Amino acid sequence: MGDRKTCLVTGGAGFIGSHLCDRLLAQGYSVICVDNFLTGRKKNLADALKNPQFHLVEHDVVEPLKQLDTVSYIFHLASPASVVDYQKYPEETALVNSVGTRNFLQLTRKTGAKFLFASTSEVYGDPKEHPQKETYWGNVNPVGTRACYDESKRFGEMMTMVYARRDGLDGRIIRIG
Repeated sequence: MGDRKTCLVTGGAGFIGSHLCDRLLAQGYSVICVDNFLTGRKKNLADALKNPQFHLVEHDVVEPLKQLDTVSYIFHLASPASVVDYQKYPEETALVNSVGTRNFLQLTRKTGAKFLFASTSEVYGDPKEHPQKETYWGNVNPVGTRACYDESKRFGEMMTMVYARRDGLDGRIIRIG
């Protein structure tokens, strides 16, 4: 790969992930897409699969990813994101955003990569403030039917900050929608 930087995208077969893979490839990066196809679709990767700098790994991120030493950036997007999907897969949703996040934070620490956790405005629960400021803490229901998503995203954000503060890891959080 020479001096080409490698990006790892979990959930790369999802809507946002597949567009991110395409964009990174267009910018000259080598891309490793990790997806178990629970909600992502291989057809979303049609263009990327034609690129020799794209590598697809079918893998559940709840399990550690072995034998990967060189990666510059990790984009952790893996998670069912629609209400229908995370209601259908509540345990999988909770685990991908908790255990899966920890697995890729550990990989980030090992490789020295930069890490981005894709979160959501759902961490605020049913907000009483619109739009929400970063100082707003939310109106949450930790045992509601949507908690598998909301609470696990909150947990993923917290873990990202634990690794950033404790280990000096370059970790970022983006809240989508």
